[in-house]
Amino acid sequence: MKTISVLGSTGSIGRSALDVIARHPDRYSVHALTANSRVADLFEQCRTFNPVHAVLGDEAAAHEFQDLCCRHALDVEVHHGADALEAVASGDTVDIVIAAIVGAAGLLSTLAAARAGKRLLLANKEALVMSGQLLMQAAADADALIMPIDSEHNAIFQSLPATEKGICTRGIEKILLTASGGPLRNCSLEELRVVTPQQALKHPNWSMGPKISIDSATLMNKGLEVIEACQLFAVDVDDVQVVVHPESIVHSMVSYADGSVIAQMGQPDMRTPIAHALAWPERITSGVEPLDFFMVSGLHFEKPDTDRFPLLRVACEAQRQGGTAPAILNAANEVAVDAFLDGRVAFLQLSALVEKTLECSKISPANDLGTIIEADKTARDTARQLIAQAAVKTH
Repeated sequence: MKTISVLGSTGSIGRSALDVIARHPDRYSVHALTANSRVADLFEQCRTFNPVHAVLGDEAAAHEFQDLCCRHALDVEVHHGADALEAVASGDTVDIVIAAIVGAAGLLSTLAAARAGKRLLLANKEALVMSGQLLMQAAADADALIMPIDSEHNAIFQSLPATEKGICTRGIEKILLTASGGPLRNCSLEELRVVTPQQALKHPNWSMGPKISIDSATLMNKGLEVIEACQLFAVDVDDVQVVVHPESIVHSMVSYADGSVIAQMGQPDMRTPIAHALAWPERITSGVEPLDFFMVSGLHFEKPDTDRFPLLRVACEAQRQGGTAPAILNAANEVAVDAFLDGRVAFLQLSALVEKTLECSKISPANDLGTIIEADKTARDTARQLIAQAAVKTH
């Protein structure tokens, strides 16, 4: 029996993970569940999975949650704040940590799990984007196993030769990172100028939260995934090629020196990579229907258009710059996405805002966590100032 802490259990990844866990009560038990502010959702999850600990984002949410527990006689230890998150990610009684908190907010707890030598199921790509070298080194030092559970990187993991410690990248020519293209793939520049948040949130294949949905629409999500792949698999940015694949059936591929291409395929359902990472090197059921090849009308592949969606190019350039550039990129993008969802900037201003923030920022070596956190904070302040000053022009 393995014990699991799910960080960000009320989000789309967290809910998918709990669905898989519930199918295997003989293998897994839930040690801790965490949420930022979705008190009612977390309470219902705790009633179902009976964890030892529940963690909320702040004191007010924790009090509200505690009141619910008292009224319904639910026995769970209630905590709040970043220190509590790190504690449930690193405690001695935890075997597996699912890092599903969106954005920079998940960085410290993810690092805590790696430093504690856990099996870390990583959905929080920002932890790798911001502090990839630190996270990978922490995992190596503590003998932690990082298993990616976003569909693309999990597919790459499955397409690489496995070793006792994970995977081997010898003999590869190229990592082929697939992208659906998002809901706006066929829009012209003129149409993109007037895109609303509601349009950008309507992903054709995946059910995701608002932040990652907007990132998918801008292709920033794929840019962040390029950076993530470089860190996870120890490759250069030029060794990763993004391939737009609208059907989202091929989740990613690896091209080898002998001319072979190995691909991982399946339904667009996050429960597949989660089940794979939970049980690896074994396989367990996920609740996902098998792929019916007779129902697949075709598989199409095309190059990404970085003229209409420049954030993919900007992200790759940030990875080439190195140091704190990826952390600055990520921070500016988070601010930009929030502003777009609030109606304060237009869709095409997102890329300009991120580029301008990078131009205005000092790039430093990302050798320690303090430097990375300071770069993140300064970039957010810069991006907010640019929005307030209306200093961002659309392409």
